[in-house]
Amino acid sequence: MRQVLSEPTNNSQHTQADLRERIQRATATLAKLEGFLNRQAYRLREACTEQGKFQSVRLDDHQQHAYDLALAYAALEAAKVMQEFAQDEASSELDLQCAILFIAESVDELLHKLSRLAADRQDAVHELRCSTGLQEILSLGLDPKFQAALGMQLSQQGINSLRDVLGAEKRMMRETFERFARDEVAPVAEEIHRQDLDIPEALLNKAADLGCFGTSIPERFGGLQPDEGADSLGMIVVTEVLSTASLGAAGSLITRPEIAARALLAGGTEAQQDKWLPRLASGDSLCAIAITEPDTGSDVASVALRAKAADGGWLLNGAKTWCTFAGRSDLLLVLARTGGDDRKGHQGLSLFLVEKPAYSGHSFSYQQEQGELTGTAIATLGYRGMHSYDLFFSDFFVPADSLIGGEEGIGRGFYYTMAGFAGGRIQTAARATGVMQAAFNEALAYTQQRRVFGQALAEYQLTQIKLARMLATISAARLFSYRVAELLDAEEREESNKSRAQMSASLVKLFACRAAEWVCREAMQLHGGLGYAEESPVSRYFVDARVLSIFEGAEEVLAIKVVARELIASAEPAD
Repeated sequence: MRQVLSEPTNNSQHTQADLRERIQRATATLAKLEGFLNRQAYRLREACTEQGKFQSVRLDDHQQHAYDLALAYAALEAAKVMQEFAQDEASSELDLQCAILFIAESVDELLHKLSRLAADRQDAVHELRCSTGLQEILSLGLDPKFQAALGMQLSQQGINSLRDVLGAEKRMMRETFERFARDEVAPVAEEIHRQDLDIPEALLNKAADLGCFGTSIPERFGGLQPDEGADSLGMIVVTEVLSTASLGAAGSLITRPEIAARALLAGGTEAQQDKWLPRLASGDSLCAIAITEPDTGSDVASVALRAKAADGGWLLNGAKTWCTFAGRSDLLLVLARTGGDDRKGHQGLSLFLVEKPAYSGHSFSYQQEQGELTGTAIATLGYRGMHSYDLFFSDFFVPADSLIGGEEGIGRGFYYTMAGFAGGRIQTAARATGVMQAAFNEALAYTQQRRVFGQALAEYQLTQIKLARMLATISAARLFSYRVAELLDAEEREESNKSRAQMSASLVKLFACRAAEWVCREAMQLHGGLGYAEESPVSRYFVDARVLSIFEGAEEVLAIKVVARELIASAEPAD
């Protein structure tokens, strides 16, 4: 249940007008910070340029700087989103206070990263820090008394969310899935986690009845997405709500059909779309994504599983790993190498729709007349319920019409996969927000009840500061994901937005997943010893949050090979 302050209380000496002016004056400073980051990106570009051409392979000689650059951009983008949110006339005093706190925290951390990025430009970094607009934000936002007053307000009034920016339609969608998450998912979430159980069939059926699996599938195929265009925001709203109840048993249910649907819409034949999209939307066919391999990790272009042409179809040979929900699924989306030359990299990959029976438990073996597919669940710290599998294909036959795109799809598998990954990354950000929100809810309630040294834990300054920082961070992640959803949807209408949308999806994943680890850690810490016990939900949130920076693109690979590479390649010299 979202609790939003309707009539904010002024807990500081600063008026609402003063807060607005501070945020407004910081606009130019944030623009200067962005310009400074662009200059550092261009310096890296020059270091990676040979004979006038950018050589991406040379970026490996500057991995730490590339990593810092990507994280700095992610923090800056989140700060800009919070600033725009606060500048809205509808923003309350609480919105403004949280925005100032978050911007101050983000910029302070960003400046530390800039000190390492530009070790020979410390004077310029110092000048940025001392600029009037930035100092007004930093001096207030980093003030412990300001942060504590904000946290006390949250605790006393039970506030766990800032102003709702959703329209009526999305709000109704959220409320529908909130009821499902509260009434159906939450009661079984702990048991599924502790005993590493399968997701109950009754839960899957009820999720299907609500249209859970069709959030990214057009209405003409039975999904919830309007035929006239994408609706990434709806998908994000549902994902976040379900993740608040359980990441493994609910929050990730949408991910796999979303990736499969995007791949089918990007390259599937009309017959493939007509056959599979309605089945995915209705939940009649549940799917899993088999991309990662034991020796490739996030390096999708190095996939080695072979697909060899055979009479009437293809024979698959090789292994996949971290294939979540592979046992229960009826359909596997498998990326395989159809070109015999490994040197072709991503150009030799094709994408297949592989049918199989659904299996319960932690292992399965599907025998064909000659071929075989076996799977064994990987024991994990968290993210339980769906189970992630090691898969082994041995002369496993798939018919010719299983190749996405048919003959024209040969060698196009990498591109179809990437079409789904942008949605997967922003969805992972929404999953992170949901887990953070659940952890914060528990921490807020516990600190109000727990008494330490004669007073409630929530009455201590440090607790109040932690609560304030946590809520500000969660709010930034939520608003950032909403913004990226708008960009992804605009991508379908304007091709010029495509690069920006893909980059933003990577940035929000970087930011939200790192934030989730910190927020859940703080929630566990506020619980003390109880937080480390399995009987406390925050222990589940903590181990679940840890996986978010690993899947859908490991943090380091995403930062260096995707975000930094794009930033550096597109950087322009300073004026």
